[in-house]
Amino acid sequence: MSLSKNKTKYIHALEQKKFRRQENAFVAEGHKSVGDLLMAGCAARLIIATEEWQCPVTTDGKTERITVTEEELRKASLLQHPQQVLGVFSLPETATPPDAHTVGSELCLCLDGVQDPGNLGTIIRTADWFGIRHIVCSPSTADAYNPKVVQATMGSIARVRMCYTDLTKWLASLPKGTPIYGTMLDGDNLYDTRPSRNGVIVMGNEGKGISTEVAQLLTHRLLIPPYPAGNKTAESLNVSIATAIICAEFRRNS
Repeated sequence: MSLSKNKTKYIHALEQKKFRRQENAFVAEGHKSVGDLLMAGCAARLIIATEEWQCPVTTDGKTERITVTEEELRKASLLQHPQQVLGVFSLPETATPPDAHTVGSELCLCLDGVQDPGNLGTIIRTADWFGIRHIVCSPSTADAYNPKVVQATMGSIARVRMCYTDLTKWLASLPKGTPIYGTMLDGDNLYDTRPSRNGVIVMGNEGKGISTEVAQLLTHRLLIPPYPAGNKTAESLNVSIATAIICAEFRRNS
C-alpha cells in the first residue's frame, strides 16, 4: 500500500491542537518514541516506516502499516530529519488529577503556565527519569501532545500521566498538611531544605513564574541559589533545568 496525499495532509494537520482534539490523535516520530509508545500499549492507528525499521512489538489488526521510501517519509514527516518511522496514536483518555492518597505517598509535578514545547517535553522526560508518574498542568500550559513536545520527551510521554485542570482548585482540595513546594525568588535555599518524599512540586511560567493564586497555596518556597552567592549571574534558570535540579535534590534526600 502506498502513502496517499490525503494521509500526508492528515498527518500534517495533526500539528494543530484543534485538529488533534477533533481526531483524538497525535503524531510521534523516531524509533525511540514510537517504540516506547507501542511497548506501553498505546493504541497505534497508523505506522509509516521504511523497510529498515524493526517494530518492537506485534501490532494488532487495527493498526494500518505502510512501508515507504525515505523520500515518502520525508514528505509525511513533521521533522527536518525523519527517523525511519512515524506513528499516529490515539490520545490517552482524559486523565484526572492524582488523588489525595497518591499525593500523600508519591511526588507529583505541577506546571503553572509552562508554554514552550521544548521545555515541557524535557520536563516530562526528566519526570520519567526520576520516577515521577503524574504531571498536573494548568490549562495555559503547552499541549503535551504537540509534536514538538512528544519529540522532546524521547518516549517518556508513554510513561508519565498528564492531566490539565484548574491548579488553584486542585491544590486547595488537597488534605491539610500536604507539602506543596514552589520555586520563588524569595524562597529558602534548596540545599538547606529537607524535602519530603511525597507532595507536589510546582514549576512556573518561563517569564512570570508561579501565578499569584497558586503561590498563595505553597507550603514551602524554594530558591535554587546562584554561585557564588552575591555575584552577578544570569537572571534566572531555564524552567526545565530548574525542574531537573529540584527533582535530583528531592530524590537525593528521599
